[in-house]
Amino acid sequence: MIQFQNEYITVFQSALFQTTCTVVESKDFVLVVDPNWLPHEIEEIKQHVNGIRGEKELYLLFTHGDFDHVMGYKAFPDAKVIASKGLRDHPNKEQKVCLIQQFYNDNYIIAPYPIVFPEVDIVIDEDGQQLVVGGTTITFYLSPGHTHDGLFTVIEQEGIWIAGDYLSDFELPFIYDSAKAYEATLRKAEQILEKHNVSILVPGHGQATTNQGEMKRRIQLSQDYLERLITAVKKEDQKAMSALEKEMPFPSNFTKTCHKENIAIIQREYK
Repeated sequence: MIQFQNEYITVFQSALFQTTCTVVESKDFVLVVDPNWLPHEIEEIKQHVNGIRGEKELYLLFTHGDFDHVMGYKAFPDAKVIASKGLRDHPNKEQKVCLIQQFYNDNYIIAPYPIVFPEVDIVIDEDGQQLVVGGTTITFYLSPGHTHDGLFTVIEQEGIWIAGDYLSDFELPFIYDSAKAYEATLRKAEQILEKHNVSILVPGHGQATTNQGEMKRRIQLSQDYLERLITAVKKEDQKAMSALEKEMPFPSNFTKTCHKENIAIIQREYK
């Protein structure tokens, strides 16, 4: 399903977890970000790309290495892959591949493409690193916290900010890596808004937004949640921790597990 579209960008949204895939078209290249989930959804993305590509160079960007974000890798076998050094050197590649296969098995789906972890052609290993393609400059920022290998991407001329699994309109922080790193990444997000002329923010899950006030609200929402959860964990305030879990939308076994993991990581880092 197409969630948002203008002359530069098309944002697809999966039926699962409101996961997005962004396709950026410039006069010099086409960039595909995190193609996912279901085979017919990835096929829709692929057909769109085929329709606009022509002779342009094709790039495939992965915002991080979670299995739902890398599962469409082989749908674009001739693309140049962009990802962080953390993703290139990911210590659990085989586990991610197994999770993709398990998803297909659990749902009786025949995998439409080979299931392998991405091989990276263009490695991003520092903040502010840039890729210039024709007349377009793409600036990258490392964004650890949710995972260790996260990446923010800003396409300068069009003002597009691709945030990966941060700054959703509904999803509160899931910390798989580090709470302290997550806080630092949110401060980096504030700096990106100050430094770059962002006209659209695309999160990994949920709605894209063109409203600067909404972008700031999402940063503050995550900061406020983390601050309150860290305080509750430090004080061992079970009532406050339970209340914070109830703030998560779409309560499920998944969100319950994520909340417990948030608490465990904060305990490890702050106590």
